[in-house]
Amino acid sequence: MAVNYYTKEGLQKLKDELSELKTKGRADMAKQIAEARDKGDLSENAEYDAAKEAQGLLELKISKLETVVGNARIIDESSVDTSKVSILSTVKIKNKKNNTKVKYQLVAEEEADLKSGKISIQSPIGKGLLGKKKGESAVIRVPAGDMEFEIVDITI
Repeated sequence: MAVNYYTKEGLQKLKDELSELKTKGRADMAKQIAEARDKGDLSENAEYDAAKEAQGLLELKISKLETVVGNARIIDESSVDTSKVSILSTVKIKNKKNNTKVKYQLVAEEEADLKSGKISIQSPIGKGLLGKKKGESAVIRVPAGDMEFEIVDITI
């Protein structure tokens, strides 16, 4: 798995989620399995089978999160180059078709939250903006078709 860059807050959020799953998540799962086991014959106990399957999914999620956290690096905002769009850049773009302006911060996929203006560098818009400079245009293929954006400003 490749190294991913996160803000300090974003990485802490992932670590907190991992800790929660390892402690409370595992304890809740053990309780569910014990309750299902107490209901009798395990060979015909669908509740027990479901609890064991859920436990497997929980352990898979924990394993994936451990890998993500293990490969995560905090990016120093002072080292972000604002001459071009990169991860952690805050970019103001103008839709050339209707002249609306929006501002997004490009972040790792796990930190993306459109409501707070954070989009993934893996998203179509994120990929299309990476490496562009102020004043440049980017034609980006989105589900609704091709859209053309102008880079108005790049900050941290």
